[in-house]
Amino acid sequence: MKAFVVEDLRLARQGLVRMLAAHPGIEVVGEADHPDTALPLIRATYPDVLFLDIQMAGADAFDLLAQLDAHPQIVFTTAHAEYAVRSFDFDTVDYLLKPISEERLAQAVRKLEARALPALAPAQAPLDADSRIFIKDGERCHMVPLTAIRCFESCKNHVQVYFGDTHAYVKKSLGSVEERLPRHLFFRVSRQHIVNLAAIASIEEAMGSGYILQLDNGKKLEISRRNAVQLKETMSL
Repeated sequence: MKAFVVEDLRLARQGLVRMLAAHPGIEVVGEADHPDTALPLIRATYPDVLFLDIQMAGADAFDLLAQLDAHPQIVFTTAHAEYAVRSFDFDTVDYLLKPISEERLAQAVRKLEARALPALAPAQAPLDADSRIFIKDGERCHMVPLTAIRCFESCKNHVQVYFGDTHAYVKKSLGSVEERLPRHLFFRVSRQHIVNLAAIASIEEAMGSGYILQLDNGKKLEISRRNAVQLKETMSL
């Protein structure tokens, strides 16, 4: 599980990173001392969990979370108990009050690991051309015909779904989405994208070794030469 630590006090940050190193299931992929420096690093590293101080110089954790496109799980680390209620507006796993003991941190890690266990649920039925997809986007809910979806885009532990002139996030992996899609309607063009075959407007050779695929909504995607050959075979007579 990839973790990112945001803490403005250097000694507190180093101490937390050191304690996390004792947990083999946690890999610290980055750290920052302020939300402004943390934001681009979080977007680049796609952590599964943030260990996040709340009050930092001129900003707070909630300002940072409001700017993220997709939220990792959150473990707040703070000296202020009064933010506990507000913290649970987010995907909060635990709320650790400083000074943080090794025992208390271990308890938070166990909660994270429990969430990561696969759910024992029956396999979902495959979709077909007549299927409609339920997508919850914040306070809005959509019932989207499968054929209206232009593409799926992987965003670490979320998938961004493009339909009509909008898009929304669902908390799925791209692989789990691919398993349910009818292969005669959708094609995985890369590790990050699955496209609706009916939405492909053009495929053009790129300057390098691959191709540029353009959808009918104007979105352009890179596709390797090998995948382009497979795609052409799929769409040919």
